[in-house]
Amino acid sequence: MDNIKRLIQQNNLIKEGETVGIGVSGGKDSMALLHYLNKLSKEMNFEVVAITIDHGIRENSPLDAMFVMDYCRKNRIRAYKFRLDVPTIAKEKSLSLESAARQGRFGVFESMVQKRIVDKIALAHHQSDQAETVLMHLMRGSGITGLKGMSLMRDNIFIRPMLETNEKAIWQYVCDNDIEYREDETNQENEYNRNYIRNEILPAILKRWPNAIQAILNFSNLASQDDEYINSQVPTSAFIVSEKEVKIPLNYFVYPAPIVARMVYRALNMIGVHKDIESKHIELISNFVKNSENGKRIELPLKVSVHKEYDFITLTNKQKEEIVFEEKFKLGTFVVPNFGKVTIKKVDKINKDGALYFDADLVPKDAVVRLRKNGDVFEKFGGGTKKLKSYLIDKKIPSRLREFLPLVAKGENVYVIVGVEISDKVKVTDKTKRIYRISVEK
Repeated sequence: MDNIKRLIQQNNLIKEGETVGIGVSGGKDSMALLHYLNKLSKEMNFEVVAITIDHGIRENSPLDAMFVMDYCRKNRIRAYKFRLDVPTIAKEKSLSLESAARQGRFGVFESMVQKRIVDKIALAHHQSDQAETVLMHLMRGSGITGLKGMSLMRDNIFIRPMLETNEKAIWQYVCDNDIEYREDETNQENEYNRNYIRNEILPAILKRWPNAIQAILNFSNLASQDDEYINSQVPTSAFIVSEKEVKIPLNYFVYPAPIVARMVYRALNMIGVHKDIESKHIELISNFVKNSENGKRIELPLKVSVHKEYDFITLTNKQKEEIVFEEKFKLGTFVVPNFGKVTIKKVDKINKDGALYFDADLVPKDAVVRLRKNGDVFEKFGGGTKKLKSYLIDKKIPSRLREFLPLVAKGENVYVIVGVEISDKVKVTDKTKRIYRISVEK
């Protein structure tokens, strides 16, 4: 356990004055970490806070949480207890109990950081956990990025001070310091993937190759070095990024496959997708780029849409609410969801400022500002009526953006496509008495 302090100092995992929340289940590993960091906190001048979570899966989990709270009370350690209904979370989100528990647990941790109760979250993963993680990622079809395993620090929040400590050292520390702990009876239930690897796969491997854990860790370190170098070669300068989407130039997909894979990983991360990305998803996107026609799209099981749009591939995070918008056509400002602020005002003349100008008296009095509907038609500036969808395709407006374009319309007739064009029906002429200007602030 002596290597924990060195690891913390060398990697700046904990800074003086910080408050470190420790995820404590009551098991041997997390109790050892709580004991060690509580003792180290006095030397390095930081504070520890225990966080224990009853996941609502096991009959004894409330007793485990109370055990942790009692221990902290006796040792004057500040502690927080939470209860989650993981079976309900799993059912509502169509997740396994294992995934739902992890999602709920990290939700609690992140909330503690957001509320500034703690600065960091320390987790009790050790060498064997790392080896299990690498094997799990390998079995799941992960690429070399997944074979790096868990990191010492993630997002400058989650730290793993025991990641280079072996189980034997932890057990010796528990015995030497007479640390009480509780056994989780589900650790022997092999329907959980990690338990199956821990109880069946690794023991079988170690029986034939006693140094297998260290060999797996060495391999993981090499994978990490290789991945770091390849990532340094990934081009992202021409990416166009917003909160929910990222556009990648099509010509970037001529790079070698390892670069393309990391490029897509990076793009997914940029739109908030960080977990459960597998090599099969990357291959699916790469094949889509090579073989699909312009205007096509595919859906990934990551709540991501992939669109092929002219010179770009666009990845969009689909986690957005259905948008319903309609306002009476009048002077003033409208905030259109997922589009921006639209302002209509009366002016005396037309200026070349990028806004649209039209004859207000030619717009029906009962017109509205709304989003696109099936059957909309538009008379182009200069003449010629087309279906709105066809016109927007001609203007190279991507399909996923068309649903958010506000329109000035009555019935199926569209008079203004905000930010794009006005209809020939409302153009300003020398007979115009009232000129309206319509502009957009994204």
